[in-house]
Amino acid sequence: MTPRERFIAALERKPLTGRVPHFELVFFLTMEAFGKVHPGHRNYHQWGQMEAKEKQLHRLEQAQLYIDIAEKYEHSAIFLHSHEELNEGTIDEIRRTTELIRELSGDKYFLMIHGDATFGIPDGQTMMEFAYRIADEPEKLQDDAQRKVDAALKLQQQLVGCGLDGFALCTDYCLNVGPFLSPQHFAKFVAPYLRQLIQGQHQMGYYNIKHSDGNIMPILDQIVDCGPNAVHSLDPQGGVDIAEVKRLYGQRVCLIGNVHCGLMDTGTDAEVVASARYALQHGMPDYGYIFSTSNCVYPGMKLRRYELIHSVWQQEGNYP
Repeated sequence: MTPRERFIAALERKPLTGRVPHFELVFFLTMEAFGKVHPGHRNYHQWGQMEAKEKQLHRLEQAQLYIDIAEKYEHSAIFLHSHEELNEGTIDEIRRTTELIRELSGDKYFLMIHGDATFGIPDGQTMMEFAYRIADEPEKLQDDAQRKVDAALKLQQQLVGCGLDGFALCTDYCLNVGPFLSPQHFAKFVAPYLRQLIQGQHQMGYYNIKHSDGNIMPILDQIVDCGPNAVHSLDPQGGVDIAEVKRLYGQRVCLIGNVHCGLMDTGTDAEVVASARYALQHGMPDYGYIFSTSNCVYPGMKLRRYELIHSVWQQEGNYP
């Protein structure tokens, strides 16, 4: 099986032999690992001035670095992480980059991009306004939620056939203490639209991975009921225990993550190893698990700490 086939098997909770699939939502430490800026950081003001040849050379560099990360660290999937959100102005560029990675790597890797369109935690500039709208104009807020999902699905339909396998639904719903919205408000303003988004993507042939940091336990039943293929990141800093999630939902959804990012920064090597081992021991039984950190390999993390959990995965993340 190719890494892509193994990743899909895990998403579908099918039996596997050999290594547990692994990927990171984003691997930012490319300067240390490869001597190159992360490919998602293209923010050249001169992009519009470049001739087609220059643009294609830059796309090629980006695509090859995504592949180099996957090859060096044995990732089964590549998340095309970019500052560019999917919209009418960026869809052609996203399609070009996706097609180029597929051209260079064939069907070896599972390819995904951002694909969420649901309400998450508002930023500090809009939080009060959002809270007022819940109380003062709930129907208009629901109308906005519907428009966002409809627009996203219309755009995503245009990517069918470019080599994309699915979407990472990267809207955060929770803080470490719990969801921003109460379970009752989540059921009204988020869950129905998340379900539509997920079902619409499935109808187009895409897989989806629902990501949220923080303590998702009070709303995890609703998230799973919406039908995503997988849930990421199972954040232990938010008190999420993969053993409990596996017991409750392991027969219904693939689990991804739970290796403690906080400990990878501040803990001992022994604590980091123990966290990676715990995630494997409780995620692997009955299949449907993909190994990863509880967020991503972010700037400032020590590369050796990521390589430490990677070595635990190589040694202990193997099905008979």
